[in-house]
Amino acid sequence: MKKIFLTALSLVVLVSCKTDDQYEDYNRDPKNPTQVAAEFTYNAAVKSLFDQMTSTNVNTNIFRLLGQHWTETTYTDEANYDFTTRNIPQNHWSEMYRDVLLDLKTTKEIVASDTELTDAEKTARTAQAEILMIYTWQQLVDTFGDIPYTDALSDVTLPTYDDDTMIYENLIERINAAIPDISASGFSDADKIYGGDSAAWSKFANSLKLRLGIRLTDVNPGLAQSTITSAVSAGVFTSNADNALLQYEGATPNTNPLWVDLVQSGRSDFIAANTLVDIMNDLSDPRREVYFDQNLGAGVYVGGPYGENNSFPNYTHVGAAMHEPTTPGVLLDYAEVSFYLAEAAERSIVGTPADAEMYYNQAITASFDYWGADITGYLANPDVAYTTAAGDWRQKIGTQMWLAMYNRGFEAWTAWRKYDAPALNIAAISELPVPTRYTYPVNEQNLNQVNYEAASAAIGGDDQTTKVFWDTM
Repeated sequence: MKKIFLTALSLVVLVSCKTDDQYEDYNRDPKNPTQVAAEFTYNAAVKSLFDQMTSTNVNTNIFRLLGQHWTETTYTDEANYDFTTRNIPQNHWSEMYRDVLLDLKTTKEIVASDTELTDAEKTARTAQAEILMIYTWQQLVDTFGDIPYTDALSDVTLPTYDDDTMIYENLIERINAAIPDISASGFSDADKIYGGDSAAWSKFANSLKLRLGIRLTDVNPGLAQSTITSAVSAGVFTSNADNALLQYEGATPNTNPLWVDLVQSGRSDFIAANTLVDIMNDLSDPRREVYFDQNLGAGVYVGGPYGENNSFPNYTHVGAAMHEPTTPGVLLDYAEVSFYLAEAAERSIVGTPADAEMYYNQAITASFDYWGADITGYLANPDVAYTTAAGDWRQKIGTQMWLAMYNRGFEAWTAWRKYDAPALNIAAISELPVPTRYTYPVNEQNLNQVNYEAASAAIGGDDQTTKVFWDTM
């Protein structure tokens, strides 16, 4: 894992070039530059994407609550699945479309028009931006279902919604086209994820492609198999050194957004949920020492009842690592990839190794290593060991993946949706079941009504419990 530090200066790379006429610069307004460097829009998009996926601000990201790793104290609307009071779907939608996808599209346009770049540099930089766009498009589909795609990021005022299945198929086509274009002539030192390491970018792209294929295993086995096989053969993550991380800084404005909400705010809004704590207690999971704060005494962990109005002093708190401003944000990691390989092995997908147990153990070990927890004896626990743990392979992989995706709320929630494991709790106050998608933003209902209604009908209703296309179980 390369430690690439994000500085305020590196995010404001507004480059101006001298011309033959030295007086031309006097006619430029430095506060309103006519040319923005691609490095600026690219890194703005990168930071927006990582911040959005990492944040725990209830106005923008409640995925840790949907995955039931955390629950709330004083204010419990979000843990009881009230999406609309704070316009949560709208805020997520806007952030991903405007501050990630649109900035990446602009990056591509700047790169294409830059006469100082070689063709190879243009191709590589475009590929880098494209891979992050594919990541973002998949995230939006997995959150909402059908979304504006073909008409999006264009001059179309009222975009139609595209079928989520079709979008996935197109994303696979796009990533197949982008991967051969990755090279060391990309954003290089300006790249805050891999520092210009093209081999690392290739592994990331293939691991993302593996994720796309795994999502399709229950709905399109043929496309899933070809996608998974080609991703694995080309090379996916092989250690935690490959993880797609953004290293945050120790000072604002480039701290981990968790620090802003948990420390800088001075608030005590979140505690560990009983859903997670109870399962980890039953397994005597050593990661409790890292995930949680032992505020109730050595070795005593008590999660707050999910969705209840909980007293902060009475329950286990979030661990110290989540309070550090420099804790990295993560888009995709080795543990996640290894769990996908375990599923591929269970499905006997051609071109992938057949040992599900090996990949299951590898995934758990990767999680322990990442968090610095002692794995001694854990894999031999009969309730953990692949041959003796309860349930079928879905339950075994799903439960352990859900545990490993701590601090990655979206993937914890998605693991539950994909594998239907483990059993989550009913929200204590609203008594609502766990949502399987975000509802569409209110602005779409009001301003894009015709297309919103068509999309709602196409997915089976704009409800929290409507499932995205790959969630069939």
